[in-house]
Amino acid sequence: MKKLLSAVIAIVALPAAAQTPPAGAPASPAETADAFNKVPDTRGTGAYPAMKLEDPAFLGHTVYRPANLKALGKRKLPVLLWGNGGCSNDGASARLFLSEIASHGYIVVAAGTIRSGPGTVYRPEPPVAPPPGKVIPPVKTLARDVTAGLDMAIKANADKRSALYGRIDTQRVAVSGHSCGGLQALQVGGDPRVRTVIVHNSGIFANGAQPIAGMEVDKSLLKALHGPVLYVMGGPQDVAYPNGTDDFARLDTVPAVLVDLPVGHGGTFMQPNGGRGARITVAWLDWQLKGDQRAAAMFTGPACDLCREGDVKIERKRLG
Repeated sequence: MKKLLSAVIAIVALPAAAQTPPAGAPASPAETADAFNKVPDTRGTGAYPAMKLEDPAFLGHTVYRPANLKALGKRKLPVLLWGNGGCSNDGASARLFLSEIASHGYIVVAAGTIRSGPGTVYRPEPPVAPPPGKVIPPVKTLARDVTAGLDMAIKANADKRSALYGRIDTQRVAVSGHSCGGLQALQVGGDPRVRTVIVHNSGIFANGAQPIAGMEVDKSLLKALHGPVLYVMGGPQDVAYPNGTDDFARLDTVPAVLVDLPVGHGGTFMQPNGGRGARITVAWLDWQLKGDQRAAAMFTGPACDLCREGDVKIERKRLG
């Protein structure tokens, strides 16, 4: 029970921005969060410098997209839906990571508004007791909030008054999330509009427990997946490692890849431009949503790019 409790707390803990303090940062959650709030937003390293904004067309969500839409020419933006660490309502909790993805020609829609980053102050909320039979209080966002991001993108793409009119490729959609948000991604992954799922530092509880108030997940979600799935885990020190690796072992109907980085549960979200996790995610999206075979080489073949990185473990299934 103690081990389960630790895993659950980590999966629904603070957003990614507060889970792994930057080098030299104070230890307290408030000081760590305030320190990261002062880190400037970044525009990413891709061909289309990105921006983060609250767009009225995406009520209750945060949007990451290329700042200069005209630079896209006739290219359209595939969609990435995002569930936050802790299933929080802070759409800026993975801002460096999501801006990096957007800079490579994507629109990212994260559940929740901008509640951290430059110009904000960390304000811890009073603790809420979980309801009977649960370990963790109700989450701040639900899977339907993640799905709503796609519904809004479809409407914006069809609205002649929107800057995004005709700019979004609503047929090329991925869903992803970190920790508790990774569970949301698995809940949404069965949506027929979703082509691929990326799960960061997460997995469905291997023993069938349902400890999170407001969230019911079980291994049957894996059978609903209909497109390729990527798991990015943080090594044995990642508390979600037993659950994510168990998911991967059970997947038997779709192509799947598990990439294991020695970074722990917090991933690389706080690192400049989202670190290695963002690089891996962009390559997967470029392969799955844009058909980029050079990007596919990161994952495929006996000499795949990740296969040659000595501290990375990669497992693959049904890649054809």
